[in-house]
Amino acid sequence: METSDLTPREYYEQIKAKPNRARFGFGRKAVLVNIDIQNAYTKVDEFPTAYETHPNQLGFVNDLVAATRQRDWPVVWTYVAYMESGEDCGIWGTRTDTENSLQNIKRGSRRSELDDRLDVDRVADVIYEKKMPSPFFETQLQSLLVWHQVDTVILTGGSTSGCIRAAAIDSLSRGYRTIVPEECVADKHEIPHFSNLCDLALKYADVLPVAEVLEYLQNGGGDA
Repeated sequence: METSDLTPREYYEQIKAKPNRARFGFGRKAVLVNIDIQNAYTKVDEFPTAYETHPNQLGFVNDLVAATRQRDWPVVWTYVAYMESGEDCGIWGTRTDTENSLQNIKRGSRRSELDDRLDVDRVADVIYEKKMPSPFFETQLQSLLVWHQVDTVILTGGSTSGCIRAAAIDSLSRGYRTIVPEECVADKHEIPHFSNLCDLALKYADVLPVAEVLEYLQNGGGDA
């Protein structure tokens, strides 16, 4: 079958089976960055903007969180929220046309809250409110990573085609080994999800089974 005849999922599976790029690999110390795993995107029975790719995504994220904490490595959560006026959304907010638009998540609303199924430690974990796709944009994330002397960034959350992709590009651009656990990211449809997993795997990150990432967190890396 010609590559042009493959679905995004089939193309991604082909890349996984026969990777044509060397891995970036894991480093000495990692940060786990969980991006926008909030009600607006995860409560599929409650909000029309929510989406799901792997049914156990949140369970896998919690497994990674536990393993990261066991190493005393940093755990970061981000969420998107905007002022009532929306002025902090900038030009992006001009595309808001309905109450449920992704750029219309108001600060303090239920849509802005991290999903309550997540194991968030509000004392020990780092939590950032962000405005744009990348968690590096106008947050203190870069300074945090320098302080912790990490060389590896593990990304979970969503969407694969939006914030995960933006985060991976910014992470790579800053010189970090960038890891995307496949089962821990999601998008609104399998077309953007698998298309962007393909692109991430070919260019910006190691897209790996969550079991392999968990094994690294439990047993890999060096002393920080």
